[in-house]
Amino acid sequence: MKIQQLTKAEEQVMQYLWDLQKAFLKDILELFPEPKPHTNTVSTILKLLKDKDFVDYKVFGRQHQYFPLISLEKYRGKSMKNLVTNYFEGSYKNAVSFLV
Repeated sequence: MKIQQLTKAEEQVMQYLWDLQKAFLKDILELFPEPKPHTNTVSTILKLLKDKDFVDYKVFGRQHQYFPLISLEKYRGKSMKNLVTNYFEGSYKNAVSFLV
């Protein structure tokens, strides 16, 4: 399965889900600093994450409890690989040299 790159907003929501492991929309909203995003904004981000196969949910009445399908470690690994490929010609040696 190909892991897609996420936007900053999607990464923020995923970070909260990775921390919580499972959460309702209201739980995620509580973690945002002020000024908090609108409920519809976070709901839309969760739908996009579902479409990208990053999250799934269980239905409890009219509420959805979201949980991550991809681990933080797996996403970090893919992000690092993309960084090295796109900016360091695929060379981890060049990437490490740049950081040192």
